[in-house]
Amino acid sequence: MQAEPLLDERHVLSEAAFAELIVWRVPTPVRGSAHRFRYRLALVVRGACVLRYDNEAGKGDHRHVGNTEALYKFTTPEQLLADFWADVDDWRL
Repeated sequence: MQAEPLLDERHVLSEAAFAELIVWRVPTPVRGSAHRFRYRLALVVRGACVLRYDNEAGKGDHRHVGNTEALYKFTTPEQLLADFWADVDDWRL
C-alpha cells in the first residue's frame, strides 16, 4: 500500500491569510507517531507560517504556534482538524 491522500485543501481566509490542510493515510506510522496518518496543517499570514500542526519523521505529533513548539496528542483525523480550526479561530481574535 502506498500513501493515500485524504485531504489537500487551501482555504483563503482573508487577503492576507490562508490555511493549508494536507493529510495522508500511510502504510506504516511515521517515525515518532503511533498512527497511520501523516499530516501538515498550516495557517499562513502575510507570507509567514504562524500556526502549524505536523508529524515530521522523528519528531512525532506536534504543533507550532509562532516560535513555540509543543507536543500534540493525536487521536483521530477529525479531532486533528477540529483542534486546528479552534486554534485558527483563537489566533484570529
